[in-house]
Amino acid sequence: MKKILVTGGAGFIGSHLVRLLVNKYPNYSIFNLDKLTYAGNLENLSDVENQPNYTFIKGDIVNAEFIDQFFKEYKFDAVIHLAAESHVDRSISNPIEFVQTNVLGTVNLLNSSKSIWSESYQDKLFYHVSTDEVYGSLGEDGLFTEDSKYDPHSPYSASKASSDHFVRAYYDTYGMPVIISNCSNNYGSFQFPEKLIPLFINNIVNNKPLPVYGKGENIRDWLWVEDHARAIDVIFHSNKLGETYNIGGHNEWKNIDLIKLMCSIMDKKLMRDEGESQKLISFVKDRAGHDMRYAIDSSKLKKELEWEPSLQFEEGLEKTIDWYLSNEKWLKTVTSGDYRNYYESQYSNRQI
Repeated sequence: MKKILVTGGAGFIGSHLVRLLVNKYPNYSIFNLDKLTYAGNLENLSDVENQPNYTFIKGDIVNAEFIDQFFKEYKFDAVIHLAAESHVDRSISNPIEFVQTNVLGTVNLLNSSKSIWSESYQDKLFYHVSTDEVYGSLGEDGLFTEDSKYDPHSPYSASKASSDHFVRAYYDTYGMPVIISNCSNNYGSFQFPEKLIPLFINNIVNNKPLPVYGKGENIRDWLWVEDHARAIDVIFHSNKLGETYNIGGHNEWKNIDLIKLMCSIMDKKLMRDEGESQKLISFVKDRAGHDMRYAIDSSKLKKELEWEPSLQFEEGLEKTIDWYLSNEKWLKTVTSGDYRNYYESQYSNRQI
């Protein structure tokens, strides 16, 4: 059986990818390596945890000795690398943690892959999953393409940009078989509620303030997480070594418009008066280095590999809201302890 390692497979995007691979490819042996930090949750994969082609290993990609022994023991044929610290606010508070995980962790994986594949790169692949935030910020017009200049503005995006550069350097220097994809903002089920959509769903349910940065005019392109997993699957099997693919949802929304849409949908589902949830909106001081607009051009992916998003945002958002309302136990489990402390530290002093 082909042995595929997915790093960060208990996280939001990773768990959707692992589920897809385990169910779609019974002839692959899928290994899920995750440190199980605050955002990693094995409950996300309870439906596949007993499948014969699935194995979970708890471990930290920052630990080079562990990673090297791990690779020597299992001799993976491919790596799909998603493990990362990914929240911009956390990167502003603790940039070193992002350097360690996103940069050093990636290099550790590259080194161990190179070591076990030293005899031949035939039928091997290191697939690195990255973000559109490495490109910086757009004005009112234009889209990020695979040729866009890197211009990261936060410690998070700088750490991801650095990891992208290391992956390309290993391709150019050592001939390692690599592919990179850069995606736009993901949304969907199992997302840890520090990110905008699940955070605000949870706050609306509990009649808590909806903290909106600045005036809420920042624009993001939203990608349904299951479409992202499908894209990774297609790219992984493309054999387009050395290539980069941008993955976007073709769904640009101003934050404030998205939030108002969520409020309207939630009012109906919670049987509240129209406009009731909008009263929870509270504008807070903007974060440092906040990029104004991201937008992805996925035409290369569509042209070469025939992928395109399956859902428009309004449909995907309603599916997402329905999932969180139907999984209240999951939401309560992950919104306890450290998360509450973090939430208070980030937002309690930002009222304006």
